[in-house]
Amino acid sequence: MMQAKKITWILVLLLPLFCTAHAQPTDEEEETIQVLGLFKDRAIIRIGDKQRLLRVGEKTPEGVKLIEADSEKAILEFKGKKDTYYLGRHISSRFEKARIKGEANIWPVHGMYMIGGTINGHPVKFMVDTGASWVSMNSHHAKRIGLDYRVSGRRSAVSTASGVEQVFVVNLDRVKVGDIELHHVEAAVLEGNSPTEILLGMSFLDRVEIQRKGQMMTLKKKW
Repeated sequence: MMQAKKITWILVLLLPLFCTAHAQPTDEEEETIQVLGLFKDRAIIRIGDKQRLLRVGEKTPEGVKLIEADSEKAILEFKGKKDTYYLGRHISSRFEKARIKGEANIWPVHGMYMIGGTINGHPVKFMVDTGASWVSMNSHHAKRIGLDYRVSGRRSAVSTASGVEQVFVVNLDRVKVGDIELHHVEAAVLEGNSPTEILLGMSFLDRVEIQRKGQMMTLKKKW
């Protein structure tokens, strides 16, 4: 009888331990860090629903530290790991909610809406331009990406500040901005150094929804 009571008390003492082990809350969820703006030695980043302005050497309450920043990229450190971020790029972490699929949030940099992305898997920087009929780039951009535009492109013409320019219209397999990836996007290649930035034109923008909230521009994939 005494032995049975002893076993019962042991079970009573152990029960809260088992319950605690199974009831541990998980505060951390798979999420992302997103870079919204880049400047010399400063970066605007979003962590969950919080927006932070960081200077080199500063750390957010979530533990994200800015190591280096310029107009092209930011190097952030979190939990001892350093990653390079371009405008609009997301990297998963363990302190936010799951990121929204099919969106790209763009903040103005010196009045221009710039965002990092990829063309056929190659990293590029886009400037949003609703006045451009196509995704548009110069011949140097095209060669760096690996486009044989003179062979695969068809000749056309566009109106620019300098007048009517001859272009080669090509088909891009994949164009990705933020979480939006579109396939078979037409692009125009101009010989020479113009445009200096790759323009995210209407051949891409016509296939997404464009929303404005304050200064922020949001592109949403049409389902």
